[in-house]
Amino acid sequence: MGLGGFFSSMFASGKVDVWKRFERMRESTSGTMSNFFKVRDRKTGQVLGLKIIDVAKAAPVEGRYKSLNKPSEAEIASRIVGPNVVRTLEWGTTTAGEPFIVMEHLDGTLLHSLLAAHKPMSPAEKLDLVRQAATGIATVHTAGFVHRDICPRNFILCFDGRLVLIDFGLTVPDTAAFLQPGNRVGTPNYMAPEVVRRRPIDRRLDVFSFGVTAYEICTGGHAPWPRGNTGQAALAHDTTPIDIRTHWPDIPARLADAVMSCLEAEPERRPPTLARFLAQIGGVRA
Repeated sequence: MGLGGFFSSMFASGKVDVWKRFERMRESTSGTMSNFFKVRDRKTGQVLGLKIIDVAKAAPVEGRYKSLNKPSEAEIASRIVGPNVVRTLEWGTTTAGEPFIVMEHLDGTLLHSLLAAHKPMSPAEKLDLVRQAATGIATVHTAGFVHRDICPRNFILCFDGRLVLIDFGLTVPDTAAFLQPGNRVGTPNYMAPEVVRRRPIDRRLDVFSFGVTAYEICTGGHAPWPRGNTGQAALAHDTTPIDIRTHWPDIPARLADAVMSCLEAEPERRPPTLARFLAQIGGVRA
């Protein structure tokens, strides 16, 4: 899409009949606040991803920031650009009054599905996925946002080997006004302790969630806490995570230490940024 098409869609006031414009290629995949479709543009033939947001489901989340003029999910996603982040192409409102987002179509598999299947991965593959995941989240932070729902369900491993971060439905600007304590958002097994405790939060909540995700990548799907604590990982301040070396005895020491540091219950003990984490494992070879 050229710049003219991008900005015309960005500022268009009219509503779009998405099913007149797009051919549905696959039935919807339902998310927490939206439905996702694989579609083909009837005019260009391009295969794309189409996300239609459920206004009723999104209202409780968006309503918290009504007085703050929070950017829409599409506006936020369009500002986060990098090789490990899904590309947002345009957005608007359907004739039914639902916000929609058009994005690149990703051919691949959810990281969650691969980990749940305990798909064997070489040490080099694990290290590569950890680096790509950290790079994607670092891109979010560099753009001035906090994702707030980092987990394997929000990464797609493309068939070309690219790991891509998706879904910015809970993402907010990285400012104090949007990061007030009290709102428990995210996926429970990946939620940082300070979120559960309703304490002040910042981008380090993403570092914690990344730590859980990186741990699972490195261990082939094992959680940092006993399976009996399923759903309670957010209460990690009461439980010591299982050392990652238990599941991968030969893990490079610097990688093991860096991942475990992300799981610290106190934010001050975690890497302050994913850029710092990437620097810590910069020289690691698998």
